[in-house]
Amino acid sequence: MIIRLLRLSFHLLYHQFAWTYDGVAAIVSLGQWTSWGRSVLPYLVGQRILELGHGPGHLQCSLHEKGFWAIGVDESRQMSRQAARRLRRSGAKGNLLRGLAQQLPLASASFDCVVSTFPSEYIFHSSTLSEIHRTLVPNGRLVILLGAWPRKLYLLKSVLNWIDRSFGQSQQSIAIFQKRILEGLGTAGFDPSVEFIESPKHAVYMILADAN
Repeated sequence: MIIRLLRLSFHLLYHQFAWTYDGVAAIVSLGQWTSWGRSVLPYLVGQRILELGHGPGHLQCSLHEKGFWAIGVDESRQMSRQAARRLRRSGAKGNLLRGLAQQLPLASASFDCVVSTFPSEYIFHSSTLSEIHRTLVPNGRLVILLGAWPRKLYLLKSVLNWIDRSFGQSQQSIAIFQKRILEGLGTAGFDPSVEFIESPKHAVYMILADAN
């Protein structure tokens, strides 16, 4: 029941209530949401970048500012509109497509790198991983930003510790989740690794997966 409610809440936030997305993200991240997204930039390879789930377009703007040739794909009409407006305001000529990650409307071996920040579970569907592998050049890279949190958010740490004491499952669940992710990426033809990156302001949980 809780999982269904969370999925419904995320769907509404990403679609009907997309206009509130930036505000909600800023609140839950203590104002660090966009900087968390930009933390993937040093781990990108090549110049041709595909972003899956571009959302309101913050990373798309950063990619164009850095001189990358970038395309963004998202299934949400509302997010596509927001991203297009943001790109126009920044003076960037955006390349946005509406579509599903499981059926990318793109040619094989088109990109040096595929990136996704804070994706939902679609990112680990076998069809998604197969499509990502198909669109990457040999030895291309997939970068997934799974999570991030402020270093000084002690309240969150306290909540997680309470969950762990109450149910005794949090650490085990995280380990199982990570194992499934790595196994799925391996099956899809990637050589994955987990990166936990800390800075004075935040810590991010990232997966880097190079295509075999």
